[in-house]
Amino acid sequence: MSTASISNLEAPALGRDLGYKAFTIGKFRFERDEYFAHILYPMGRHLMPIDAFLRALMRDVAWGFFYGTVNFDPVLGTVNHYGTVDLFMGLCNPAYRQANRAYIENFPTKDIKAVFEGMLDDWTNEGFDPFAAPDETGKPYGPKRGNNRKAVQRQRVVAKRMVGLPGDTGYRTDANGYTVNRHFLDVPQDQPEVHAEPGFESEVHAFNLFGYLSRSDVTWNPSVCSVVKDSLMCPTTEENILPIFHGNDRVEWFIQACDEIIWEIEDGSTGKPRAKVIMKAGDVAAMPADIRHKGYSPKRSMLLVWENNDNSLPEKYQRGELKPYPAEF
Repeated sequence: MSTASISNLEAPALGRDLGYKAFTIGKFRFERDEYFAHILYPMGRHLMPIDAFLRALMRDVAWGFFYGTVNFDPVLGTVNHYGTVDLFMGLCNPAYRQANRAYIENFPTKDIKAVFEGMLDDWTNEGFDPFAAPDETGKPYGPKRGNNRKAVQRQRVVAKRMVGLPGDTGYRTDANGYTVNRHFLDVPQDQPEVHAEPGFESEVHAFNLFGYLSRSDVTWNPSVCSVVKDSLMCPTTEENILPIFHGNDRVEWFIQACDEIIWEIEDGSTGKPRAKVIMKAGDVAAMPADIRHKGYSPKRSMLLVWENNDNSLPEKYQRGELKPYPAEF
């Protein structure tokens, strides 16, 4: 394991005159200019458009590095080992590996999280929200101007109980500041009527999932609306492009609730195309444990993601104890 070295350098080579800090961890150095994020590592320098970089960085931080691999683009990414995180260049890129240009370091989760949070705070200008759809936010370009801490420090919505039950603080209503999104103005907001048998009033509950999701103020960020042991129901709204390629370390189930998402499915380690999946309202798909996927949603849509939170699954898949897909036909 590499020893993490975290520093906010006062005089970055690229951003000094623009007001931005540089950040280092291990042998990685992150700098930005008006248009690009520059990632320097022992094998060279990699560039990403700053808007794409900040959108990917926001998800990696908000998801706690998520299940498995978060590919910022075909070169840069992280792998979650649930306690430590790999930061890599070219690990999932055959051309980089064949040319001996791939590079990887491992860091304690808290250390890399601190660096990534620092970048989000310093590099996100006022008016730009890396969680929002492009048509809902400002531009991230140019010299440093202010910040948008309200956006980058936004907490993922996680229900303490099933959404809408007494004691759940995650329920989205006008009362706690969530308004209906512009694409969902036609979604009914009435709640279902529940007629429980006497004595069972506190044990039977229902809520309007479509109404709940219509008030989501972020894109491509699954909240958690119910938890039953390791079974997590994580609904989300999707618009434009998923900012990362997500490489699974377990099977994910997708249920398309409305509109349409087009998914690019690739091999998780090589990036070789595996499938293109077009999901329309009512479609159900299982994303295998050995792929990575990226989604495109022409109109804001609703997606229910069903996750298995069992932390023993990644090793079982690696040992071959489980097949990477949930069913054979």
